[in-house]
Amino acid sequence: MFKRAQNIEEESITKAILERFTSDFQKLLDLDVAVVGAGPSGLTAAKYLAEKKVRVGVFERNLHIGGGMWGGGVLFPKVVVQESARSILEEIGIKMKEAGSGLYTADSVEVICKLAARAIDAGANIMIGMAAEDVVVREEGKICGIVLNWKAVQVAGMHVDPVAVKSKIVIDATGHDASIARIVQKKIPEARFPTKTGVVIGEGPMWAEKAEEEVLSNTREIWPGLIVTGMAANTVFGSPRMGAIFGGMLLSGKRAAEISLEILHRKI
Repeated sequence: MFKRAQNIEEESITKAILERFTSDFQKLLDLDVAVVGAGPSGLTAAKYLAEKKVRVGVFERNLHIGGGMWGGGVLFPKVVVQESARSILEEIGIKMKEAGSGLYTADSVEVICKLAARAIDAGANIMIGMAAEDVVVREEGKICGIVLNWKAVQVAGMHVDPVAVKSKIVIDATGHDASIARIVQKKIPEARFPTKTGVVIGEGPMWAEKAEEEVLSNTREIWPGLIVTGMAANTVFGSPRMGAIFGGMLLSGKRAAEISLEILHRKI
């Protein structure tokens, strides 16, 4: 029989939430890596970084994680991955089915839930409803943190000053928007990215094979302290979109983690 808890007062619930949130958020004030966006590439990067004991926080503007993966293809919650990315899903225990031609199908909800769980279990902290609206810079325009506000504040159009967290590296995993790269482009006049035009080119039309090939090479540090991953990387470099095949997103997230580790080790 359910035993009713005694002396539960409303203010004690509020107190418990405030204390836990404050404790967790204080741990995010000084990070090694801040990941903006909790889609598949961002969560994958966070997982691999946390497993290496890197101080990593993930900031997602929506009240849900997963980015575009939740909806699979046209709201069918199934996604496709190719052979090259299968090992990433095997690591987190995803049940896959062969689809021929080196392709596999997976349940999109299972992938996101298990990716997030593995990242959290390894030590990553994921904050939802928090939008990165600016970056923090120091000498020579190097990115050294992000500026945060509640997404609800932005939607309401209220003038509320944000807060900032320190981070040695920022990973732009904001998907098609590439919002952090665009902020840097707008606010740092001298910023030049390693693209054909020196600025964010914008994504091209769908070409799944080419998009999957190019997303890995596009995953790189584009400005001191700023790495792009996933569809944000393809948007910056003008590569196509790929639809509901997500192997490139996973591999790009893993590559972003590897690049972050290389940079962090150089700083030691």
